[in-house]
Amino acid sequence: MADPVAGIAGSAAKSVRPFRSSEAYVEAMKEDLAEWLNALYGLGLPGGGDGFLTGLATGTALCQHANAVTDAARALAAARPTRGVAFQAHSVAPGSFMARDNVATFIGWCRTELGVPEVLMFETEDLVLRKNEKSVVLCLLEVARRGARLGLLAPRLVQFEQEIEQELHAAPPAPNVPSATEEGTETTAAPGAPARGPRMTPSDLRNLDELVREILGRCTCPDQFPMIKVSEGKYRVGDSSLLIFVRVLRSHVMVRVGGGWDTLEHYLDKHDPCRCSSTAHRPSQPRARTFSPQRVSPAPSPRPGSPVPGSERRGSRPEVTPISLRSTKEGSETPL
Repeated sequence: MADPVAGIAGSAAKSVRPFRSSEAYVEAMKEDLAEWLNALYGLGLPGGGDGFLTGLATGTALCQHANAVTDAARALAAARPTRGVAFQAHSVAPGSFMARDNVATFIGWCRTELGVPEVLMFETEDLVLRKNEKSVVLCLLEVARRGARLGLLAPRLVQFEQEIEQELHAAPPAPNVPSATEEGTETTAAPGAPARGPRMTPSDLRNLDELVREILGRCTCPDQFPMIKVSEGKYRVGDSSLLIFVRVLRSHVMVRVGGGWDTLEHYLDKHDPCRCSSTAHRPSQPRARTFSPQRVSPAPSPRPGSPVPGSERRGSRPEVTPISLRSTKEGSETPL
Protein backbone atom coordinates (compact mmCIF):
# COMPACT_ATOMS: atom_id res chain seq x y z
CA MET A 1 0.00 0.00 0.00
CA ALA A 2 1.36 3.40 -0.93
CA ASP A 3 2.39 5.75 1.83
CA PRO A 4 -0.44 8.31 2.26
CA VAL A 5 1.93 10.98 3.55
CA ALA A 6 4.22 10.56 0.55
CA GLY A 7 1.22 10.74 -1.77
CA ILE A 8 0.18 14.12 -0.41
CA ALA A 9 3.74 15.43 -0.24
CA GLY A 10 4.37 14.50 -3.86
CA SER A 11 1.50 16.63 -5.04
CA ALA A 12 3.25 19.80 -3.87
CA ALA A 13 5.62 19.60 -6.82
CA LYS A 14 2.88 20.31 -9.35
CA SER A 15 3.06 23.42 -11.47
CA VAL A 16 1.39 26.43 -9.94
CA ARG A 17 -1.37 28.18 -11.82
CA PRO A 18 -3.74 30.81 -10.41
CA PHE A 19 -7.51 30.64 -10.74
CA ARG A 20 -9.56 33.57 -11.96
CA SER A 21 -13.05 32.59 -10.90
CA SER A 22 -14.63 33.93 -7.72
CA GLU A 23 -15.33 30.30 -6.77
CA ALA A 24 -11.74 29.19 -7.30
CA TYR A 25 -11.20 28.50 -3.61
CA VAL A 26 -13.90 25.80 -3.77
CA GLU A 27 -12.01 24.04 -6.55
CA ALA A 28 -8.80 24.29 -4.54
CA MET A 29 -10.43 22.73 -1.48
CA LYS A 30 -12.00 19.98 -3.59
CA GLU A 31 -8.57 19.00 -4.88
CA ASP A 32 -7.16 19.02 -1.37
CA LEU A 33 -10.00 16.91 0.05
CA ALA A 34 -9.83 14.47 -2.85
CA GLU A 35 -6.14 13.72 -2.30
CA TRP A 36 -6.74 13.51 1.44
CA LEU A 37 -9.49 10.88 1.09
CA ASN A 38 -7.50 9.03 -1.55
CA ALA A 39 -4.53 8.85 0.81
CA LEU A 40 -6.71 7.54 3.64
CA TYR A 41 -8.87 5.01 1.81
CA GLY A 42 -7.46 4.65 -1.71
CA LEU A 43 -10.69 5.78 -3.36
CA GLY A 44 -9.24 7.20 -6.56
CA LEU A 45 -11.40 10.33 -6.41
CA PRO A 46 -10.70 12.96 -9.08
CA GLY A 47 -10.08 16.43 -7.72
CA GLY A 48 -11.40 18.61 -10.52
CA GLY A 49 -14.87 19.12 -11.94
CA ASP A 50 -17.87 17.13 -10.75
CA GLY A 51 -15.90 13.91 -10.31
CA PHE A 52 -15.20 14.59 -6.65
CA LEU A 53 -18.84 14.95 -5.63
CA THR A 54 -19.88 12.12 -7.93
CA GLY A 55 -17.47 9.78 -6.17
CA LEU A 56 -18.94 10.70 -2.80
CA ALA A 57 -22.58 10.59 -3.91
CA THR A 58 -23.09 7.03 -2.62
CA GLY A 59 -22.21 8.13 0.92
CA THR A 60 -20.10 5.01 1.48
CA ALA A 61 -16.78 6.81 1.87
CA LEU A 62 -18.34 9.44 4.13
CA CYS A 63 -19.78 6.85 6.51
CA GLN A 64 -16.50 4.94 6.44
CA HIS A 65 -14.66 8.05 7.53
CA ALA A 66 -17.25 8.72 10.24
CA ASN A 67 -16.48 5.32 11.78
CA ALA A 68 -12.74 5.99 11.49
CA VAL A 69 -13.10 9.25 13.41
CA THR A 70 -15.20 7.48 16.04
CA ASP A 71 -12.55 4.77 16.49
CA ALA A 72 -9.85 7.43 16.89
CA ALA A 73 -11.94 9.20 19.52
CA ARG A 74 -12.38 5.97 21.46
CA ALA A 75 -8.65 5.27 21.33
CA LEU A 76 -7.93 8.68 22.87
CA ALA A 77 -10.92 8.52 25.23
CA ALA A 78 -12.26 11.72 23.72
CA ALA A 79 -15.65 13.07 24.71
CA ARG A 80 -17.06 12.94 21.19
CA PRO A 81 -17.94 11.28 18.95
CA THR A 82 -19.08 8.24 20.90
CA ARG A 83 -21.05 6.29 18.30
CA GLY A 84 -20.35 5.32 14.73
CA VAL A 85 -22.83 4.77 11.91
CA ALA A 86 -24.37 1.74 10.21
CA PHE A 87 -24.55 2.05 6.43
CA GLN A 88 -24.93 0.11 3.22
CA ALA A 89 -21.45 -0.53 1.84
CA HIS A 90 -22.04 -2.68 -1.25
CA SER A 91 -24.03 -2.34 -4.47
CA VAL A 92 -24.95 1.30 -3.87
CA ALA A 93 -25.70 3.31 -6.99
CA PRO A 94 -25.39 7.13 -6.95
CA GLY A 95 -28.78 8.76 -6.61
CA SER A 96 -30.49 5.62 -5.32
CA PHE A 97 -32.47 5.36 -2.13
CA MET A 98 -29.59 3.60 -0.34
CA ALA A 99 -27.19 6.34 -1.44
CA ARG A 100 -29.48 9.03 -0.08
CA ASP A 101 -29.85 7.08 3.14
CA ASN A 102 -26.07 6.82 3.56
CA VAL A 103 -25.61 10.54 2.97
CA ALA A 104 -28.42 11.38 5.41
CA THR A 105 -26.81 9.09 7.99
CA PHE A 106 -23.49 10.90 7.65
CA ILE A 107 -25.17 14.29 7.94
CA GLY A 108 -26.94 13.20 11.11
CA TRP A 109 -23.67 11.93 12.56
CA CYS A 110 -21.92 15.25 11.82
CA ARG A 111 -24.72 17.17 13.48
CA THR A 112 -25.29 15.06 16.61
CA GLU A 113 -22.02 13.23 17.29
CA LEU A 114 -19.37 15.55 15.90
CA GLY A 115 -21.15 18.83 16.69
CA VAL A 116 -20.48 20.54 13.36
CA PRO A 117 -22.06 24.04 13.36
CA GLU A 118 -25.27 24.35 11.40
CA VAL A 119 -23.80 27.00 9.13
CA LEU A 120 -21.32 24.40 7.86
CA MET A 121 -23.84 21.63 7.29
CA PHE A 122 -25.27 20.54 3.96
CA GLU A 123 -28.37 18.72 2.83
CA THR A 124 -28.70 15.39 1.06
CA GLU A 125 -29.66 17.00 -2.23
CA ASP A 126 -26.59 19.23 -2.11
CA LEU A 127 -24.40 16.17 -2.60
CA VAL A 128 -26.62 13.70 -4.45
CA LEU A 129 -27.86 16.25 -6.98
CA ARG A 130 -24.84 18.58 -6.61
CA LYS A 131 -27.01 21.56 -5.79
CA ASN A 132 -24.55 23.23 -3.41
CA GLU A 133 -21.03 21.87 -3.62
CA LYS A 134 -19.65 24.73 -1.51
CA SER A 135 -21.61 23.59 1.56
CA VAL A 136 -20.42 20.01 1.06
CA VAL A 137 -16.78 21.07 0.79
CA LEU A 138 -16.90 23.33 3.85
CA CYS A 139 -18.53 20.59 5.93
CA LEU A 140 -15.95 18.00 4.91
CA LEU A 141 -13.14 20.42 5.70
CA GLU A 142 -14.58 20.92 9.19
CA VAL A 143 -14.84 17.14 9.66
CA ALA A 144 -11.19 16.89 8.64
CA ARG A 145 -10.28 19.47 11.30
CA ARG A 146 -12.05 17.47 14.00
CA GLY A 147 -10.33 14.27 12.88
CA ALA A 148 -6.92 15.97 12.84
CA ARG A 149 -7.30 16.77 16.54
CA LEU A 150 -7.76 13.07 17.15
CA GLY A 151 -4.56 12.15 15.32
CA LEU A 152 -5.92 11.32 11.87
CA LEU A 153 -4.17 12.40 8.71
CA ALA A 154 -5.19 15.96 7.85
CA PRO A 155 -5.48 17.75 4.50
CA ARG A 156 -2.80 20.26 3.70
CA LEU A 157 -5.15 23.18 4.33
CA VAL A 158 -5.72 21.94 7.87
CA GLN A 159 -1.98 21.50 8.30
CA PHE A 160 -1.48 25.08 7.16
CA GLU A 161 -4.02 26.20 9.73
CA GLN A 162 -2.14 24.37 12.47
CA GLU A 163 1.13 25.98 11.38
CA ILE A 164 -0.44 29.43 11.46
CA GLU A 165 -1.97 28.83 14.89
CA GLN A 166 1.39 27.70 16.26
CA GLU A 167 3.06 30.76 14.78
CA LEU A 168 0.48 33.07 16.33
CA HIS A 169 0.82 31.44 19.74
CA ALA A 170 4.63 31.46 19.59
CA ALA A 171 4.84 35.15 18.62
CA PRO A 172 1.68 37.07 19.60
CA PRO A 173 1.01 40.10 17.39
CA ALA A 174 1.87 43.56 18.61
CA PRO A 175 -0.91 45.86 19.88
CA ASN A 176 -3.07 47.56 17.25
CA VAL A 177 -1.85 45.11 14.58
CA PRO A 178 -4.84 43.10 13.40
CA SER A 179 -4.54 39.76 11.72
CA ALA A 180 -6.74 38.17 9.09
CA THR A 181 -7.05 35.03 11.25
CA GLU A 182 -8.43 36.67 14.38
CA GLU A 183 -11.85 35.22 13.68
CA GLY A 184 -10.52 31.76 12.81
CA THR A 185 -12.03 28.59 14.18
CA GLU A 186 -10.31 26.20 16.52
CA THR A 187 -7.53 24.42 14.67
CA THR A 188 -5.14 23.42 17.45
CA ALA A 189 -4.37 19.73 17.42
CA ALA A 190 -5.13 17.65 20.47
CA PRO A 191 -2.29 17.11 22.96
CA GLY A 192 -0.25 14.12 21.94
CA ALA A 193 -1.70 13.97 18.43
CA PRO A 194 1.00 12.95 15.94
CA ALA A 195 1.98 15.38 13.23
CA ARG A 196 1.76 12.91 10.38
CA GLY A 197 1.27 15.24 7.44
CA PRO A 198 3.92 16.90 5.28
CA ARG A 199 5.03 20.39 6.13
CA MET A 200 5.89 23.35 3.98
CA THR A 201 9.42 23.22 2.64
CA PRO A 202 11.69 26.19 1.85
CA SER A 203 11.13 25.59 -1.86
CA ASP A 204 7.40 26.10 -1.31
CA LEU A 205 8.04 29.41 0.43
CA ARG A 206 10.42 30.59 -2.26
CA ASN A 207 7.89 29.77 -4.94
CA LEU A 208 5.25 31.51 -2.84
CA ASP A 209 7.11 34.83 -2.83
CA GLU A 210 7.64 34.63 -6.57
CA LEU A 211 3.98 33.85 -7.19
CA VAL A 212 2.78 36.71 -5.01
CA ARG A 213 4.92 39.16 -6.98
CA GLU A 214 3.67 37.66 -10.22
CA ILE A 215 0.00 38.08 -9.26
CA LEU A 216 0.59 41.63 -8.05
CA GLY A 217 2.49 42.42 -11.25
CA ARG A 218 -0.60 41.75 -13.35
CA CYS A 219 -1.94 45.12 -12.27
CA THR A 220 -0.65 47.76 -14.70
CA CYS A 221 -1.85 50.75 -12.68
CA PRO A 222 0.72 53.41 -11.72
CA ASP A 223 -0.22 53.03 -8.03
CA GLN A 224 -0.35 49.32 -7.30
CA PHE A 225 -2.05 47.80 -4.28
CA PRO A 226 0.67 47.53 -1.59
CA MET A 227 1.52 44.06 -0.31
CA ILE A 228 4.69 44.00 1.79
CA LYS A 229 6.39 40.79 2.86
CA VAL A 230 6.87 40.67 6.63
CA SER A 231 8.19 37.12 6.96
CA GLU A 232 7.91 33.79 5.19
CA GLY A 233 4.27 33.35 4.25
CA LYS A 234 3.16 36.55 6.03
CA TYR A 235 2.33 39.83 4.27
CA ARG A 236 1.01 43.26 5.17
CA VAL A 237 -1.64 44.42 2.72
CA GLY A 238 -3.13 47.80 1.92
CA ASP A 239 -2.41 51.05 3.66
CA SER A 240 -3.34 49.57 7.04
CA SER A 241 -1.35 47.18 9.23
CA LEU A 242 -3.48 44.14 8.40
CA LEU A 243 -1.46 40.93 8.24
CA ILE A 244 -2.44 37.95 6.11
CA PHE A 245 -0.98 34.46 5.82
CA VAL A 246 -0.37 33.10 2.34
CA ARG A 247 0.38 29.51 1.37
CA VAL A 248 0.86 27.50 -1.82
CA LEU A 249 -1.64 24.68 -2.16
CA ARG A 250 -0.51 22.60 -5.13
CA SER A 251 -1.59 24.76 -8.06
CA HIS A 252 -3.18 27.58 -6.03
CA VAL A 253 -2.01 30.55 -3.99
CA MET A 254 -4.23 30.57 -0.90
CA VAL A 255 -4.88 33.26 1.71
CA ARG A 256 -6.03 32.54 5.24
CA VAL A 257 -9.16 34.71 5.69
CA GLY A 258 -11.09 34.56 8.95
CA GLY A 259 -11.95 30.92 9.60
CA GLY A 260 -11.50 29.81 5.99
CA TRP A 261 -9.41 30.20 2.86
CA ASP A 262 -9.53 32.17 -0.36
CA THR A 263 -7.36 32.47 -3.44
CA LEU A 264 -4.99 35.41 -3.51
CA GLU A 265 -6.34 36.66 -6.81
CA HIS A 266 -9.94 36.66 -5.56
CA TYR A 267 -8.80 38.31 -2.31
CA LEU A 268 -7.20 41.12 -4.30
CA ASP A 269 -10.31 41.45 -6.44
CA LYS A 270 -12.27 42.19 -3.26
CA HIS A 271 -9.78 44.50 -1.53
CA ASP A 272 -7.80 46.25 -4.25
CA PRO A 273 -9.74 49.46 -5.09
CA CYS A 274 -8.62 49.27 -8.70
CA ARG A 275 -9.78 45.66 -9.14
CA CYS A 276 -13.01 46.23 -7.22
CA SER A 277 -14.17 49.12 -9.41
CA SER A 278 -13.57 47.52 -12.78
CA THR A 279 -12.86 44.18 -14.36
CA ALA A 280 -9.83 45.67 -16.10
CA HIS A 281 -7.05 47.71 -14.55
CA ARG A 282 -6.96 51.36 -15.46
CA PRO A 283 -4.60 54.27 -14.73
CA SER A 284 -5.22 56.34 -11.66
CA GLN A 285 -5.21 59.75 -13.42
CA PRO A 286 -8.64 61.36 -13.90
CA ARG A 287 -10.56 60.61 -17.03
CA ALA A 288 -10.97 63.13 -19.82
CA ARG A 289 -14.27 64.94 -20.03
CA THR A 290 -16.58 63.13 -22.42
CA PHE A 291 -19.96 63.91 -23.86
CA SER A 292 -22.85 63.11 -21.56
CA PRO A 293 -26.40 63.31 -22.92
CA GLN A 294 -27.77 64.18 -19.46
CA ARG A 295 -25.57 67.26 -19.08
CA VAL A 296 -25.93 69.07 -22.39
CA SER A 297 -25.79 72.84 -22.06
CA PRO A 298 -29.04 74.47 -23.11
CA ALA A 299 -28.98 75.69 -26.68
CA PRO A 300 -29.60 79.44 -27.22
CA SER A 301 -33.07 80.39 -28.31
CA PRO A 302 -33.34 81.01 -32.06
CA ARG A 303 -33.41 84.58 -33.23
CA PRO A 304 -36.42 85.97 -35.03
CA GLY A 305 -36.35 84.97 -38.62
CA SER A 306 -33.74 82.22 -38.15
CA PRO A 307 -34.72 78.66 -39.03
CA VAL A 308 -35.61 76.33 -36.19
CA PRO A 309 -33.16 73.42 -35.82
CA GLY A 310 -34.57 70.28 -37.30
CA SER A 311 -37.02 72.10 -39.56
CA GLU A 312 -34.98 71.08 -42.59
CA ARG A 313 -36.02 67.46 -41.95
CA ARG A 314 -39.65 68.14 -42.78
CA GLY A 315 -39.06 68.52 -46.53
CA SER A 316 -36.43 68.79 -49.16
CA ARG A 317 -36.88 72.60 -49.33
CA PRO A 318 -36.83 74.97 -46.36
CA GLU A 319 -40.12 76.65 -45.49
CA VAL A 320 -40.41 80.38 -46.34
CA THR A 321 -42.72 82.59 -44.36
CA PRO A 322 -44.84 84.89 -46.63
CA ILE A 323 -44.22 88.58 -46.18
CA SER A 324 -47.87 89.23 -45.48
CA LEU A 325 -47.82 86.91 -42.47
CA ARG A 326 -44.78 88.40 -40.73
CA SER A 327 -45.29 90.01 -37.35
CA THR A 328 -45.83 93.75 -37.31
CA LYS A 329 -43.56 94.04 -34.26
CA GLU A 330 -40.55 94.23 -36.56
CA GLY A 331 -41.72 97.51 -38.00
CA SER A 332 -43.33 98.51 -41.27
CA GLU A 333 -42.41 96.47 -44.28
CA THR A 334 -41.41 98.05 -47.56
CA PRO A 335 -43.66 96.76 -50.33
CA LEU A 336 -41.92 94.89 -53.03
